Amino acid sequence: MHRFLISAAHKSSGKTTLSIGLAAALRARGLTVQPFKKGPDYIDPLWLSRAAGRGCRNLDFFLSSHEEIRQQFAQGHAADVCLVEGNKGLYDGLALDGGNSNAALARLLDLPVILVLDARGMTRGIAPLILGYQAFERDIRIVGVILNRLGGKRHESKLRAVIEHYTDVPVLGAVQEDAQLALVERHLGLMPANEAAGAEHLIASIADTVARQVDLDRLLSITTTNVPIPAPVAAPVLDSPRLRVAIAQDAAFGFYYTDDLDALRAAGADLLPFDALKDAQLPACDALLIGGGFPESFLDELAANTALRSDIRQKVAAGLPTYVECGGLMYLAQSIAWQGNTRPMVGVIPGEIIMHPKPVGRGYVILAPTDAHPWQCRPASADFSGPLHAHEFHYSELRGLPADTQFAYKVERGHGIDGKNDGIVLHNMLASYTHLRGVARSNWPARFIEFVRQCQAQSRRNVDHVEEIAPCLP
Repeated sequence: MHRFLISAAHKSSGKTTLSIGLAAALRARGLTVQPFKKGPDYIDPLWLSRAAGRGCRNLDFFLSSHEEIRQQFAQGHAADVCLVEGNKGLYDGLALDGGNSNAALARLLDLPVILVLDARGMTRGIAPLILGYQAFERDIRIVGVILNRLGGKRHESKLRAVIEHYTDVPVLGAVQEDAQLALVERHLGLMPANEAAGAEHLIASIADTVARQVDLDRLLSITTTNVPIPAPVAAPVLDSPRLRVAIAQDAAFGFYYTDDLDALRAAGADLLPFDALKDAQLPACDALLIGGGFPESFLDELAANTALRSDIRQKVAAGLPTYVECGGLMYLAQSIAWQGNTRPMVGVIPGEIIMHPKPVGRGYVILAPTDAHPWQCRPASADFSGPLHAHEFHYSELRGLPADTQFAYKVERGHGIDGKNDGIVLHNMLASYTHLRGVARSNWPARFIEFVRQCQAQSRRNVDHVEEIAPCLP
């Protein structure tokens, strides 16, 4: 099999575009490609999933332990190629010692590194850059470089000559500057692949360019390994009846971790996708899940779907177990105001969403669960005793909440809803700006599904109680 980490000297070097192209080009050769993304990002994984035809998985030091990262990486044990896209530069990270850097991930998973270099304006200076990256942490194996954004064949020839003369690192590819291959950007960065019109065509164009300008045979040769990845630990088989969870998956909402969706299924959930822009009602379900996304980009379409908004409002108010994050929270509020336009939303949450030009909450989060948290059940695989590590990324704030609003979390790091609290608890709903990850610290998929089962059991008890007292009623 083949496995490697795609990294760069600094962010915005084009490694995402090249990772997408490599995944699609290798897939076109008939190889099974399992993509991974370092960090908590949702958007790059959506593109990588499209390119590889296989759900991308996130690897994150802040959200997961080392053993959990190994287990997440083990999901690629049966693939022909495991491609990991890094974030930022190879040695960048929050920790001074580099303990959460791309290099640290390469070390943990024993991955050779392909270094993507933005070569604009560079000639002889590229040699000390490569030599410095080799020398900084000598146990990191930089096995090749891909030169990106070149200014033409003459520029390419000069760079190849310099690198060959001064270093022992092979040039695996030289990609010319091409504005037509740029991924679409908008107000919050890259446009997700679930929104971008023509995403498949763009991926195919990138793959064609990469296949022509990168030596795929040599890349595969230097990343070959005979050391197998151990298979992941199998999830226990449950005897409980399966539950139906309606999940918003459309252009407005699509931020879900592949591992979390797997964990929901393992906990006993059958996921029933619906389109918040088009469907008139929820599918028949036992619970509702709406993840993050960009509802502000679809204000008119969401507002126009009055039938679905009414259906969701009535069912959540009637006690349908519900979990929503970020974009989902925005959708369940009274309204969203953005760029001078205000549109009504579902109206379950008694507050209004105001969009801002700069982030309100951005980065990693540490939460302390409160006694109001509705998921106090404790599945055997979940430890809910300590602080929860999560992340947030929102340009909006929620205004006008009642003073007696109950919150599921105290925010120890981050912003949440008001800088101190996050996780609105109302009816059987938990609505937060925070994005959770289904790891041992929280294991939210198992907790949420257990909560749904408890709600069903309570509902049955209520019905039995009514039937017991019915003969006594006049």
